[in-house]
Amino acid sequence: MNNSSAVLILDKVSKSYGNGLAVNEVSLSIRENEFFALLGPSGCGKTTLLRMLAGFETPSAGCIYLDGNDISPLPANKRPLNLMFQSYALFPNMTVRKNIAYGLEMERLPEAEIRRRVDDVLSTAQLGELAERKPDQLSGGQRQRVALARALVKRPRVLLLDEPLGALDKKLREKMQLELKRLQHESGITFIIVTHDQEEALVMSDRMAVLDGGKVCQCGSPTELYENPNSRFVANFIGVSNLLEGVRSGPNSVRVSGQELRVETDAPLITAQPVAVVVRPERLQVLTEQGSDCDNQVTGTIVEVAYHGLDTNLHVETALSDKPLIVRVPSSQFEFAHFAIDTTIRLGWQARHARVLTR
Repeated sequence: MNNSSAVLILDKVSKSYGNGLAVNEVSLSIRENEFFALLGPSGCGKTTLLRMLAGFETPSAGCIYLDGNDISPLPANKRPLNLMFQSYALFPNMTVRKNIAYGLEMERLPEAEIRRRVDDVLSTAQLGELAERKPDQLSGGQRQRVALARALVKRPRVLLLDEPLGALDKKLREKMQLELKRLQHESGITFIIVTHDQEEALVMSDRMAVLDGGKVCQCGSPTELYENPNSRFVANFIGVSNLLEGVRSGPNSVRVSGQELRVETDAPLITAQPVAVVVRPERLQVLTEQGSDCDNQVTGTIVEVAYHGLDTNLHVETALSDKPLIVRVPSSQFEFAHFAIDTTIRLGWQARHARVLTR
């Protein structure tokens, strides 16, 4: 991307502990008013990266630029960034209003300015009716909003969030994902969130970076990473994937277990090159007896049925892979009589819905 549009730039940032590299030459550009997610499994380096942005860790190599200025040497209290922890760390003896105002009071701002800014953020976070309550009188979601409001009231250039929804149950977590996105949009502040939850990153972020082993595997919009993963790791980590191992056999074909599969790819042809064909479960169709115009078809046997409410996942054993293919069927189309275990069905998919991965 064009770095002129970036508020925050990481230039080959690394962090080592002893002989190990927790973060390995990470370069990223994060835009103004962007919701950016750092996503990856435990131990991938995402939290270390966030702590370096916040100033709690110093890079072993590389630079961090905020608005064009290198902030790498600056301590945390000298950076216009706020880090919100998963624990929220609210003062139990203070009201919601006092919790939010605390940071501004420490900066010795005029009383009228503090009151105006606190009132503004109470309104944005929809906390006005709770202003005089204390944390033990609030729900988990309300406490989370107070912690966010306390961070937003200081008007940081960038707000850093470390697994902010990790302590919430599933329903509240889903509600707060949308709430976070709304607050980010209304405040106009750049948000950077660390999460291991792929669904959370897909829902909230404008762009996301997937990390593994301290390195960025792929960076792009949620749609780009889901529809066009650049590696087996990203395909497996973002959503559910069917990975079919084979070899390139033509400009737009891959041979998998003796069957030619049609694909669409811009990758140069290297005959007999080992590759993987990735097909998402929702792209697979259960074909009728009348046949189909699908570019690829395969017969299989249902070995497992997993009902999820809105949809049902069929696990189908085929000759293409040692692992069953996963097919997502909308519940509106699902009939148990047609999709019982041990039923033989035919699956199909279009060439344009298959991605060819070389790594």
